[in-house]
Amino acid sequence: MRATSPLGMFERYLSVWVGLCIAAGVALGNLAPSLFAAVSDLEIANVNLVVAALIWVMIYPMMIQIDFGAVRDVGRRPRGLVITLVINWLIKPFTMAALASLFFLHVFAGLIPEADARQYIAGAVLLGVAPCTAMVFVWSQLVRGDANYTLVQVAVNDLIMVVAFAPLAALLLGVSDITVPWTTLLLSVVLYVVIPLGAGALTRRALVARTRDPGALGRFVALLKPASIVGLLATVVLLFGFQATTIVEHPLTIGLIAVPLVIQSYGIFALGYLWAWLWKLPHCVAAPAALIGTSNFFELAVAVALGLFGLQSGAALATVVGVLVEVPVMLSLVAFANRTASRFTPA
Repeated sequence: MRATSPLGMFERYLSVWVGLCIAAGVALGNLAPSLFAAVSDLEIANVNLVVAALIWVMIYPMMIQIDFGAVRDVGRRPRGLVITLVINWLIKPFTMAALASLFFLHVFAGLIPEADARQYIAGAVLLGVAPCTAMVFVWSQLVRGDANYTLVQVAVNDLIMVVAFAPLAALLLGVSDITVPWTTLLLSVVLYVVIPLGAGALTRRALVARTRDPGALGRFVALLKPASIVGLLATVVLLFGFQATTIVEHPLTIGLIAVPLVIQSYGIFALGYLWAWLWKLPHCVAAPAALIGTSNFFELAVAVALGLFGLQSGAALATVVGVLVEVPVMLSLVAFANRTASRFTPA
């Protein structure tokens, strides 16, 4: 018998809920721009604290499920990690640069001035070389991913990002003075990984210490699930509310920038998911591996774009469009992964 979806009614009406939240964000952002501006200003090193709190709400249930004793066993199943690392560092940055150049310099040549096109390419490249740190836990949780495996994937990605981000960005952008915003990078890792991981470990230990019921942990996580979904929807509203004015004033530009970003997202997911299926990985490893390769570390990309090109630059705008595109696209991929789970090898 097939397990009940962790999303339930939310998954069945996914497009409806996401569409309503996008519309609500754009509408509220234009009706109360000062309110969203005030929330947007609550940030440290380009990391918005309100969005960070919502991400904590979303990923906390998964962090509780991480068993540090089982994390050591991940090394015996390296294939999922191989897929993530190869796609993130050897494929994704270069396909993003190629797609952005193709669309902005050729397909949309008559619609976008060349100077703007090169700025949009730069923003897309910065997204392509910045694999996600936080939201991957959300996507993994929504597809019933192996929490221990996801933690190792994120940790290894973060370690590689420390040494590979600047050289890759410099290579693809053709500049030599890339300055890594270490405060943004380190603060994001602490906020999105270290703190929720520590909270989850303490909660797990307390639950295990107070009860010998093996089902207590699962029931507690189930109680948190509605809050996690609300956090996800609220994040969508905020992200679109922050950029509501830009969306209304420049809809064509936003749409054009989104095209290669969306194609990249679906293409990278398809590559990772098919690779995992060919390698006969269990779905709890295969789906997160493909989703991790698809998602982006948008705080880092935005911070570098601002530092290199400025607040009003096309590069900064492109990274912002990446933020807007990511959540709806990733949720559609989550729904697809859940629908196709039965085609993978059982765990």
